[in-house]
Amino acid sequence: MAVMRSVFYVPSNNEKMVGKAPTIGSDIVTLDLEDSVPPAEKAKGREMIQKYLKTERANQAAPYLYVRINNWETEMTNDDLEAIVHPGLDGVCLAKCGSPENVQRLDWKLEELEQRRGMKVGTVAIQLLIETAKGVINAYPSAAASPRVNSLIFGAVDYTKDMRVELTSEGVEQLYARYHTAVAARAAGCVAIDCPFVAFKDEEAFKKSTKEGHQMGYEGRMLIHPSQIERSHEIYTPSPESVEWAEGVKKVFEEEGIAKGSAAVTYLGKMVDTPVYENAMQILRTMAEIKAVEDKNKK
Repeated sequence: MAVMRSVFYVPSNNEKMVGKAPTIGSDIVTLDLEDSVPPAEKAKGREMIQKYLKTERANQAAPYLYVRINNWETEMTNDDLEAIVHPGLDGVCLAKCGSPENVQRLDWKLEELEQRRGMKVGTVAIQLLIETAKGVINAYPSAAASPRVNSLIFGAVDYTKDMRVELTSEGVEQLYARYHTAVAARAAGCVAIDCPFVAFKDEEAFKKSTKEGHQMGYEGRMLIHPSQIERSHEIYTPSPESVEWAEGVKKVFEEEGIAKGSAAVTYLGKMVDTPVYENAMQILRTMAEIKAVEDKNKK
């Protein structure tokens, strides 16, 4: 899976912010064509993304570049895709995804554009923004509708608007949808990315909320301020203690368990069976993926 601890959004029509995008140290930089760009500025945003792909993409600090596109109901999706699907684009985020049909239509259009522009079919991944009641209910079938789908983002702001409730920092009104989206992502083999935390100046509340999301199964967060990037990476990266534990479990289970025909061994006074071993291996795989991304960034 791709490393997506931090997904940072940049309005594509804002020249100053797009100019800073190459220096942003998030795992994904997303140039936005949806809510942060007024209708009259969409064309400018598309032009700036084309320019960015040609002139800035190669110098970008973040390993991945995505673009958030308008959903099909707006009748702007086709224009967005025609403008932005070029070499250098790693993925598109489909806003307000409501059904598997939305995803299948996007998959077909991406394949057509990739073929037309000499790109390998399947190059451009799909990320789904789950931010309506309908989108939440259809989260799993939507995620499973195309092999391109690699991640789901829970969008709390539009979700609470659709549910006609107030958005709060405590987030009680979001719990069902937040859990459901994470479970749907995992069931489909995708990365679950948590909703933005709008009170970005409240660092302790952000930390608390992000840790709660991590326990729900989220592996990254959509961010609205650069100050959130470092904390997000810290929370979504296995701690040194966790890695040390995982390495110990791997060694003991493989040497004392698997090699000797036993399905359970003892490590640090606790029983280690196959599920515990598999959990340890997942921690080590996650660290290997993160290290690969960080090593790539240093080059």
